[in-house]
Amino acid sequence: MKAINPATEELIHDYPAHDAQEVERRLTQAETAFDKWRRTSFGQRTTLLKQVAGILRGQVSDHARLMTEEMGKPIAESESEIQKCAWVCDYFADNAERFLAPEAIETDATHSFVRYDPLGPVLAVMPWNFPYWQVFRFAAPALMAGNVGLLKHASNVPGCALAIEGILQEAGAPEGVFSTLLIGSAVVEEVIKNPIIRAVTLTGSEPAGMAVAAQAGAVIKKTVLELGGSDPFVVLADADLETAAASAALGRTINTGQSCIAAKRFIVDQSIADDFEQSLAERMGRLKVGDPMDRDNHLGPLARGDLVDELHDQVERSIRVGAKLLTGGHRMEGKGHFYAPTVLGGVEPGMPVFDEETFGPVAAVIRATNTDHAIELANRSDFGLGASLWTGDVQRGQALASEIEAGAVFVNGIVKSDPRLPFGGIKRSGYGRELAAFGIREFVNVKTVWVK
Repeated sequence: MKAINPATEELIHDYPAHDAQEVERRLTQAETAFDKWRRTSFGQRTTLLKQVAGILRGQVSDHARLMTEEMGKPIAESESEIQKCAWVCDYFADNAERFLAPEAIETDATHSFVRYDPLGPVLAVMPWNFPYWQVFRFAAPALMAGNVGLLKHASNVPGCALAIEGILQEAGAPEGVFSTLLIGSAVVEEVIKNPIIRAVTLTGSEPAGMAVAAQAGAVIKKTVLELGGSDPFVVLADADLETAAASAALGRTINTGQSCIAAKRFIVDQSIADDFEQSLAERMGRLKVGDPMDRDNHLGPLARGDLVDELHDQVERSIRVGAKLLTGGHRMEGKGHFYAPTVLGGVEPGMPVFDEETFGPVAAVIRATNTDHAIELANRSDFGLGASLWTGDVQRGQALASEIEAGAVFVNGIVKSDPRLPFGGIKRSGYGRELAAFGIREFVNVKTVWVK
């Protein structure tokens, strides 16, 4: 497992992968730990999660630096990510008992109710783009529900994976309650097949989701999938154009554009499209790209060189079939996997930047003839993760949210994840939910108890 700094292309550290014997040992530890952890009280679990939150807040700088070194996130964003991880730990520590409280239901029994029991060891297959947040948004509810977790992290962030395991250990987690598996993708299927694993959650690409779903389905194990997105950012004629354009630039470039819920397709009413394109292109063109440790820079590198190649290919293929380059559209010179913030106008369905997920700082602007056409374009996608809609009429925006095919619709705001709100998608963006009460109930046995 090689950790390579994407800003310098230098090797940070080479971690030995776990062999089959070590994987089996950790699986067995998880099985043993679950038998005890499932019997702990919510108070005991809360104590652990509160300890984790405290450690995260006390070690923000160290963990943020590690994250930035391994995957290139701007350092200020890394620091915010660590703080958000502490928040999700506190949130579920404070609310899990309420979310999982038994629910009485009146039937012909003397007493009947539904209770929520943990399933067992859950395998989490996690991505590199939010290397701490993605893990903690799974781990906090899973552990509070009485499950134990095994993490298969992305191969380019092994240091982050081990550091997260270390945080849980420092907080006092019993051995086996949370473990990292340093394994490649080829080993995942064997882990899923192991009878110790009771469920699987994956955040990642569509092909990875299809593979894990098929593997888990073959052995009849529950899965939650959060996959890709091509989120629409719909700007209606009555929207505040400058606010929308400023939010568009921010929404497209958070994490250097490497986010499933980043705005990607900017669908704008034709009456304001010229002004929107100009404003967005100017804002994107002013963004500073460079060393992610330098707080003056807005964007860092993409996480790997192949991601730059793929993104640039999508841009070039779109231009060849009629898209207009307004700014950017090229690799940055020198060391590191940097790509210039890019805006394409004249985009239409059928072009790569409309049909495919673009994972980097590339904004595609599409013109809509009216509101109905804008909603039609927003839904003309295989994905359905998030969507953003901008209008001066909030009531109208709220009504239109019901017409958009997505797991979340934000009216006059960019899409974001929040522990208090369920998170997930429809169509090829996956299924199931994370966060909130809905997320903690994904990996529990919803058990009916009937007593006469």
